[in-house]
Amino acid sequence: MNLTIENIDKLQLKDFLRDDLRCQCGKSHSIGLEDVIVEEYAIKKIPDLLKKYKFQKVLIVSDTHTYEAAGKLVAETLYKNNFKYKEFIFKVEEELVPDEEAVGKLIIQIDEDIDAIVTVGTGTLNDLGKFVSNKLGIPSIIVGTAPSMDGFASNGAALIVGNLKITYNASVPKAIIGDVNVLRKSPKDMILAGFGDIVGKYSALNDWKLSKVINQEYYCCVTAKMVENSLKKCVNNAEGIKNREPQAIKSLMEALILVGIAMSFVGNSRPASGSEHHLAHYFEMMFLFQNKKAILHGRKVGVNTVITTKLREMLSDKDIDFDNAIFKAKSFDINKWTQRVNSIFKEAASGIIEISKKDETTSIEKRLKRISSIREHQDEIKKILKGVPSTEEIKEVLIKVGAPTLPEEIGIKNESIFNALTMSKEIRTRYTVLSLISDLGLLEEFAHHIEKYLNEVRD
Repeated sequence: MNLTIENIDKLQLKDFLRDDLRCQCGKSHSIGLEDVIVEEYAIKKIPDLLKKYKFQKVLIVSDTHTYEAAGKLVAETLYKNNFKYKEFIFKVEEELVPDEEAVGKLIIQIDEDIDAIVTVGTGTLNDLGKFVSNKLGIPSIIVGTAPSMDGFASNGAALIVGNLKITYNASVPKAIIGDVNVLRKSPKDMILAGFGDIVGKYSALNDWKLSKVINQEYYCCVTAKMVENSLKKCVNNAEGIKNREPQAIKSLMEALILVGIAMSFVGNSRPASGSEHHLAHYFEMMFLFQNKKAILHGRKVGVNTVITTKLREMLSDKDIDFDNAIFKAKSFDINKWTQRVNSIFKEAASGIIEISKKDETTSIEKRLKRISSIREHQDEIKKILKGVPSTEEIKEVLIKVGAPTLPEEIGIKNESIFNALTMSKEIRTRYTVLSLISDLGLLEEFAHHIEKYLNEVRD
């Protein structure tokens, strides 16, 4: 089957699970995901699904919270259907951290007769299940307990290793189950996190387009349209999502799954993650260093989308002094940069410096080449920057469902924004609007303006 801009609107989620998708971008897309069931009482279909795959015994993985939400029901359903299983529950009081210890605990539970992992949960549990599935070469099935993030169907797993958040290759699950009865009852903050993660696609897709023009990065217009369609569907159903209406929650969950499929099609998280996620990863690391309770990822992404949209507006209205940009690029001091990375990222600094060396992110020559490309395509770049809703429109969408729009609403102080804006781009080598502003020598200036803007909005 061919995927084109013309037919993408007519396809349903199940159509993207085929392995013969020839895309308009020139590539063939495929995903190992075989089944997606998002409906009321979907958990009842798990036994038949396991029999279809000829699994003999599975490990049901959950944590203290997700066991009560759905893990117990999954186990009871398998028991009533005479299916063999083993249970492992991560004992947590707050949030489960996807670090080396958590990975080790899960791997130890995989007995020789286990032929599949059934992960009951979202976010961290999802990442752990997919990562271990890939490492051990055994399939996994995801039973979502909340429509809170877009990584269900992705081929990446975000773990914290050596205090640095790193995305590792992971195996796409064989099936994803979303029982609408369970999803509707998930905590409000988790539903809002999922909505915030979806709203973040305004920023992520815009960053991808910028890099396509500036760096000639591979860009799939069809995959981008898949994500855009999911985004529009959720924004149009904002009121229903707020009220936990079954069809609206189903639409949100399917949109999150479809974004994951888009990531797997491209082979990385480019269709779903950009500057708004870089900021989120930065805050996650800072909270970890300070032993502070983690904030749901999607809540940060939504707030950060407001900030990155404001940056786009500022840049699109700015008359660029390219001579000054070239002067600043040539004046780059690697020693000062290294000192600042060490000061801010502490024990994670060595990992960031190593990534920078490998990908040459601090290369003056490469920066000058990008500046030349920016200058050549500046009219097209400004058009792209203006191709997203305004800051106020983004805020209105978030407010409509009751989601936060300002950092201080989720416990991030405005005083930390400057470092976040100027240094979060070092966590990932992906080119975003933060990288663009930095190339032009304007990042510190813009960061101060954002600080001022947030203080004014707060007051």
